Amino acid sequence: MESYINVSSESHFPIQNLPYGVFRHQNGEAHVGVAIGQLILDLTILENEGYFIKILRGDKVFQKGSLNNFMDKGKEIWKGIRQVIQDLLDKNNYLLRDNEALRKKVFYQQDTVEMLMPISIGDYTDFYASKEHATNVGTMFRGKENALMSNWAHLPVGYHGRASSVILSGDNIHRPKGQVKPKDADIPVFTECQELDFELETACFIGPGSKLGDNIPVEQAEEHIFGVALVNDWSARDIQAWEYVPLGPFLAKNFATSISPWIVPMEALEPFRVEGPEQNPNPLPYLQGDKLNSFDIKLEAYLKTEKMDSADRITTTNFSNLYWSMAQQVAHHTITGCNLNPGDMLASGTISGKSKESRGSLMELTWRGADPLLLSSGEERVWIEDGDTVILTGWCQGEGFRVGFGEVRAQILPAR
Repeated sequence: MESYINVSSESHFPIQNLPYGVFRHQNGEAHVGVAIGQLILDLTILENEGYFIKILRGDKVFQKGSLNNFMDKGKEIWKGIRQVIQDLLDKNNYLLRDNEALRKKVFYQQDTVEMLMPISIGDYTDFYASKEHATNVGTMFRGKENALMSNWAHLPVGYHGRASSVILSGDNIHRPKGQVKPKDADIPVFTECQELDFELETACFIGPGSKLGDNIPVEQAEEHIFGVALVNDWSARDIQAWEYVPLGPFLAKNFATSISPWIVPMEALEPFRVEGPEQNPNPLPYLQGDKLNSFDIKLEAYLKTEKMDSADRITTTNFSNLYWSMAQQVAHHTITGCNLNPGDMLASGTISGKSKESRGSLMELTWRGADPLLLSSGEERVWIEDGDTVILTGWCQGEGFRVGFGEVRAQILPAR
């Protein structure tokens, strides 16, 4: 498959991908689009021109500056719309290729538009699905023999995050403040976070939801997943250490969670499906599904200080390291009858591998400060400092093309 749009082999956005996003139009309106190379194809205008009328049967889903209505339509509609878009971009299709007037209306350079939050996120759940990450963190706090809690290998551990503070790549973050209990102190102090960390994650977004009281079987769970994006789940480790007992993270996580602007559809990921890690012990029956339930997604984290001209790569890992699959997360989330809604966000938790270089957070990379990270500038980092920029990226490598996620980046600004 090849498009008449020039796309380099290292671009994240070939015709095999076509991730969905929302951008601000030149007239100030928010339109839905897909990325193709360095361009955005405007689906809102194409819908008004009647290109999706057969698939949608007269309905319109790209008019409200959000993907939620489209996500709610389900897999067959997603597949039909994607096929129309791929046909329109195919090098042998003249309909859009040779229509110069329409091309001027529907194509925009990505660097000339403002990307917006693509989804109205109603609820956000963050899982803890990487065994290596959970083991590393547990070892630091409880020792190697008690690294994993007794429940971890039996269920996908998670907590409910704060959807209102999910922000888009490029939105910078002020250092949070909160209660911290210094070592050897009897009482906490109110101060700026000193142990600010990133967490390299992905998130899946729910399409068709479920009714309150119903559960989604694990074998049907992917029918409810629209697509995947990159996530940086910022963490205030010193605030978290004091507050997390007994109910888990609160202020340490609620100040910001960054996501990438492009949602890669599940169909684009299908050629990169792989088996996830072996699960031992076997999960309970409601969590037993297809073993080919993961994806070969290469993930990287970069750090740039204000003294550096370019960022250093500090983490290289892979989505396939996740112990608990997206399908298992959905099945577990709904087993009580909890309802999911279109646009709900389910994050993976930090994705770490077995090697030091594949650890997905600074806490792991520096082993909580015992082994500081040496950067190319000669600077050291244990935690993120003011002025530092963190960039996460990821892609699936095909034969001569990539299906990528773009990036999610943010700079840390001083506390207010």
